[in-house]
Amino acid sequence: MDNLKILALLISFSFSALNPALAVDGETATQEKLLAAAKLDPYTVNPGDILLISVWKEDDLQGEVLVRPDGYFSFPLAGEVEATGKTVDEIRRDITEQLQRYIPDIVVTVSAQQIGGNKVYVIGQVNRPGDFLVNPRVDVMQALALAGGMTPFADVNDITILRRKGHVRMAIPFRYRDLERGKRLEQNIILQPGDVVVVP
Repeated sequence: MDNLKILALLISFSFSALNPALAVDGETATQEKLLAAAKLDPYTVNPGDILLISVWKEDDLQGEVLVRPDGYFSFPLAGEVEATGKTVDEIRRDITEQLQRYIPDIVVTVSAQQIGGNKVYVIGQVNRPGDFLVNPRVDVMQALALAGGMTPFADVNDITILRRKGHVRMAIPFRYRDLERGKRLEQNIILQPGDVVVVP
């Protein structure tokens, strides 16, 4: 067996070990199954996003709306509509429910025009600290890469992810060296909009 075949077997074994569902009858999973396993959750709207809303045959009920910092936007006849944490389809259903009291057989379309609120922040001992617009999601390692990697002075085993859920604040520890050795991979969490990665 040549080196290429050995390498292919090792890669196949690694995928199967990481996710047994990808191995079927001892064969390597197809490309379709790999893509399905990597499928992301639908995007949920964040403050700072711009949505385009249109109501069929109603010229006065069309236009762009900005999702405010409180997570709401205003729309004629519907009033204040909550958007944060919802998909565009959920927002469409909410608006339809509000407007169908006034307009029979209403058809509402909602689309995301500009994803401006899906940001994460990386600060401290990285080469390019700042805020990063991510689409659709990044994990901690990817965020560190976006920030240009860590400086030689970084305490890589004392990284913290700061997260806010309503009025609750959380500090999630992250030890880079563990992942570098292939251990405790669950630390490499998917970041949520507004998360701050602090590298001391």
